[in-house]
Amino acid sequence: MTDSPIVDEVLATPSAVRIGGRAVPGAVTGAPTLPVVDPSTGTAFAEVGTGGSADAARALTAATDALPTWATTPVAVRAAALRAIADDIEALATRPDWAGLITRETGKRLAESTAELGLTVTYFRVMADLVERQEEQRLTVVPQHEHRVSARPVGVAAVLTPWNFPVSIPARKIAPALAAGCPVLFKPSELAPLSSMVLAAVCERHLPDGVLGTVLGTPADVVSPWLAAPAVRAVSFTGSTRVGRLVATEAAPRFLRTVMELGGCAPFVVLPDADPQAAAQTLMVAKYRNNGQSCIAANQILVAREVAGEFVEAFVEATRALRVGDPRDPGTDIGPLAPAGDPARMAGLVDEAVARGARAVAPHGAAPSAGHYAAPTVLLDAPVDSHAMTGEIFGPVAPVHVYDDLDAALAVHHATGYGLAGYVCGTDLDAARAVADRLRAGIVGINTGTPNTPWVPFGGLGDSGVGYEGGRPGLEAFQTHLSVASRPAGA
Repeated sequence: MTDSPIVDEVLATPSAVRIGGRAVPGAVTGAPTLPVVDPSTGTAFAEVGTGGSADAARALTAATDALPTWATTPVAVRAAALRAIADDIEALATRPDWAGLITRETGKRLAESTAELGLTVTYFRVMADLVERQEEQRLTVVPQHEHRVSARPVGVAAVLTPWNFPVSIPARKIAPALAAGCPVLFKPSELAPLSSMVLAAVCERHLPDGVLGTVLGTPADVVSPWLAAPAVRAVSFTGSTRVGRLVATEAAPRFLRTVMELGGCAPFVVLPDADPQAAAQTLMVAKYRNNGQSCIAANQILVAREVAGEFVEAFVEATRALRVGDPRDPGTDIGPLAPAGDPARMAGLVDEAVARGARAVAPHGAAPSAGHYAAPTVLLDAPVDSHAMTGEIFGPVAPVHVYDDLDAALAVHHATGYGLAGYVCGTDLDAARAVADRLRAGIVGINTGTPNTPWVPFGGLGDSGVGYEGGRPGLEAFQTHLSVASRPAGA
């Protein structure tokens, strides 16, 4: 038992299917159960029931039935529901239970799990504020005509989310969809389903039945039927570029509104005038946050030769001092990686770069032998065409390339085809902004490793996706706009 009844409810009936405001036990769905693994030990601590095509159909029917009512619910009522959800999440965030569950499923440090809940609160409150501020436009730009432009919900929205932020990423999609008047069909990740189910249960307390339906199952059983349904008019997906292409292919025939936040290979550009020590500390956040398993994590570390010596020394020293261990221990800096195969994948990236001339530097202490641990590793003199420099690492490996020519360094960045995030460090802010403008990215941090906030739009370019989340564009992703022109009769 925990101190949170709603967490207890989810753990007592560990099902990743919630329809009509209640959990559907696995024995009812008839679908297989999945083990929920603690990456710090590598062993399962729960079995969660999944859903099948019948469950997906039930959730779809409920959402379709709820659409007319929720779409016409007054904005003030929808905003109040979002704020009530935010209040509940905020209250739960003060206790260790939900955050502890996030840590147990994902391996992120407990402090980061608590911070994720705080971010989730903000998403719901921001979207409540934004939808209330959205007013009908009245334009008199044509003689004797008045144009009125109003926002309408696009329809039922399918929300497909990953495991690395199992609460805040769903919130980043669910909150604007609900604010816009769209019922939501939610498919969480199989690696961290329980944390997401707590979010679903909290939301359901403040929503009419059918407005939020949650089903974890195979894409063929769940996603494909949803995307083929006439009532579903939008899909918001966060995950790999490979899977994003599959989702986009299914969405294309029906011209669904799509938001795709996909993989990234974020450059971290250290300019010749940067403060080496400050830049190294910024990189520690940008690289190792969430154990390096973040879509916007720094990936290509491009350092001007003028400051490379001091910067590299500071960054290597800070990396070697990192403590790898149990994410529940307050003294831990790097926890385990959620997917069981990721430590081997990290080792492969390191081995490939070293074989091509890079030098690997790891912390002094060894990582725990049990669990999904990978030591944070700096790759010095990383070849620009090594896999670590050209693809998404999604882990605590940090390839460093020293450049003499900024144009050549930026060409390395542009060659990847990704365009999600980027970072620039320098003391001349005008010069740093000029470099930021040249990056292929949807969001850039200058002298900060945490550039994102729910108040601003966030989205990718190229292989990193399409569409925006956060800010007003994040709300409008779930809206259409109706323009009505009128003139007096007989005028």
